[in-house]
Amino acid sequence: MDQALLDRLAIRDLVENWALWRDAGDWERFRTVWHDDGWMMATWFQGSGDDFIRVNKEGCAKGVSILHFLGGTSIELAGNRAIAQTKMTISQRAPVHGVPCDVLCTGRFYDFIEKRGDRWGVVLRQPIYEKDRLDPVTPGQVPALDHSKLAALPEGYRHLAYIQEEIGYKVKRDMPSLKGPEVEALYARGAAWLKGAPAR
Repeated sequence: MDQALLDRLAIRDLVENWALWRDAGDWERFRTVWHDDGWMMATWFQGSGDDFIRVNKEGCAKGVSILHFLGGTSIELAGNRAIAQTKMTISQRAPVHGVPCDVLCTGRFYDFIEKRGDRWGVVLRQPIYEKDRLDPVTPGQVPALDHSKLAALPEGYRHLAYIQEEIGYKVKRDMPSLKGPEVEALYARGAAWLKGAPAR
């Protein structure tokens, strides 16, 4: 196999391991997908890979349930740097005004990845939130949503933000969505990263 194909396979493996090890709570192996300066951006958290592991452990201990499902991956390679975009769904379960609900948010992981020595690792993960929905776990049980609050949240992840704020998280309101200046700025940063610029 040529080196580019080997690199693509390693990056795809990295992306898949991120989701599987994070959702399984396999924190020692999950740490290996990050470089030491790795940074995670999410609706409810922005910080280092190590801090992301810490807050996930704390959340799991309190019963927070967030899972991920992955689709296809597109990888742009430039030497020892790459941008990987992966279709994904975030699934979170929590009570909404006393009614157990699932929120499903569809989007993409947009990853700034670098090979250091012989190891690819995540330098920055920035999700793109495209659309979401909220469903009661038990059919017929409908939560009484605050529709003015819901309408004030970003369209691409408003139900996800609603459920996260209901359980006490502070949600970042300017995350990239399917269209708009935030995602265009992200694409520009990704192109610059492939040419040698910092990830953030």
